[in-house]
Amino acid sequence: MQAKLLDIFGRLRAILKRYEDPLRPKFDLEGKYDLWSFKEVEIAGRKRREVFFASIIIQSRYVGLYFMPVYAEESLKEFFPERLLKLLKGKSCFHVKELDEELEQQTSDALERGYRLYVERGWI
Repeated sequence: MQAKLLDIFGRLRAILKRYEDPLRPKFDLEGKYDLWSFKEVEIAGRKRREVFFASIIIQSRYVGLYFMPVYAEESLKEFFPERLLKLLKGKSCFHVKELDEELEQQTSDALERGYRLYVERGWI
């Protein structure tokens, strides 16, 4: 794995780790990390025992940040700065190829907003 991608992964992992209590990982590996809420909830009429929050995985040319809150509530994108929004590919995956302090802060802010959304909905 590229040293640059490992660095990006490590920095994003550190941000996600802040939410590890009450969220918990299923995978905490060198190139893959995720967070889940293990709480029985009902979403769109379906009972669930767990709810996916976010994950990061090292791909060949970027670190993928999969961020489920933006999938659950598309209006979250309205609060993302344009620079962060440009990294969004598809509905909920950000392709992170570079990570400076500004982008790191924008990512941190987006994760916090998504976490608060989950708390408000009772999913955490």
